[in-house]
Amino acid sequence: MTSAPDAPVLAPRAALAMLVALTSGFALSSAFRTVAAILAAPLQADFALSPQALGVFAATFHFTFGAMQLFMGIGIDLYGVRRTILAAFPLCIAGALLSALAPGLGLLVLGQALIGVGCAPAFLVCTVFIARHFAPQRFAAMSGMAMALGTLGMLFTGTPLAWLVQQWSWRAGFAVLALMALLAWLWMWRSVREPARSPAHDAPRESVREAVLRFAALFTLAHTWGIVALGAVTYAALISLRGLWLGPMLIERHGFSLVQSGNVALALSVVALCGPMLFGRIDPGPAVRRRWILTCTLLLALLFAAMALLHSAWVDVACMLLTGLLSGFIVLQYADVRVAYPAALTGRAMAVFTMAMFLGVAAMQWFTGLVASLAQERGMDPFVAVLGCIAALLVLGAGAFWLLPNPPSDGV
Repeated sequence: MTSAPDAPVLAPRAALAMLVALTSGFALSSAFRTVAAILAAPLQADFALSPQALGVFAATFHFTFGAMQLFMGIGIDLYGVRRTILAAFPLCIAGALLSALAPGLGLLVLGQALIGVGCAPAFLVCTVFIARHFAPQRFAAMSGMAMALGTLGMLFTGTPLAWLVQQWSWRAGFAVLALMALLAWLWMWRSVREPARSPAHDAPRESVREAVLRFAALFTLAHTWGIVALGAVTYAALISLRGLWLGPMLIERHGFSLVQSGNVALALSVVALCGPMLFGRIDPGPAVRRRWILTCTLLLALLFAAMALLHSAWVDVACMLLTGLLSGFIVLQYADVRVAYPAALTGRAMAVFTMAMFLGVAAMQWFTGLVASLAQERGMDPFVAVLGCIAALLVLGAGAFWLLPNPPSDGV
């Protein structure tokens, strides 16, 4: 996944068309990671799930997604973007079909695991493709565009999915997602081509063992730990809200219907679509970028604290929408990773950061499910506990990012 500056360059229009095709896979990944917000209530009704079991269901996708980043990164190194995504994505289709047919929680969780593995390279191939085929100064803007296009998948898991579930069932939702994933795979298969390298530019192919050791070497760099600590909580906060707690919170705390909750989820997704493009265009550059990241993280924690403490439907909905917009600053974290490592390590660093993000989502969804169950057992409001927990984790992540060593080349 090195950026390989001497690699053959695609024509700009061809590169953009291929990037858009790749983002279709990321869009389906975004849809799958946010289904729990709408499916939580019907799944709890059908399978009598506790909040903790619901957290396990939602976290399984993110755990397998995150755990496979290292292996998908090696796959991209050894076999390229096209072969890696085309080989992995059919597991996503199979997992969606298994979820649609699952008679109980066990097979439902297995289906989520397969979906997570199948989607694992979905965003990584986009960032590596951008790093290889677009100018470095366009990285933040192009990554923001890719993240925004990928967010389109969350539009389906708002009002459309809520209506589909209400008219038929949650199983129909997984069946439709399986069909959409198949269409995305066909689009990528037809559209994505990587230019062949000339023999003069070919380097000896590293072994799997060498690739793993080079990934591990990133963790010997002191500044990796601050990047990973913050990466594990920022995206996790957004997805834990949008992908798990939004629906149950609006339904149980404020009496919203499933479709009304879907409308809020849809609005949040539209706002979240704009955030990465906005922050990608106003990226202040490496000199002050880290201060922006820190400030945005603390503002995000403040929004979650407000939702925890102010029991108002209007405040909750407004804070949810602001969370969607503000979370666009995550594209600045990717830009920070891009300049924090030598060019030869860029792709691997992206994989480590993406792994931290999605393992963080899995951990946060599992942990907040546990927190909600413990709060219920003690007669407390589970949503106060969950939202307060997320706010505290964001503050801790910001502290680690600020206090741990900065990259040597950083100007902060």
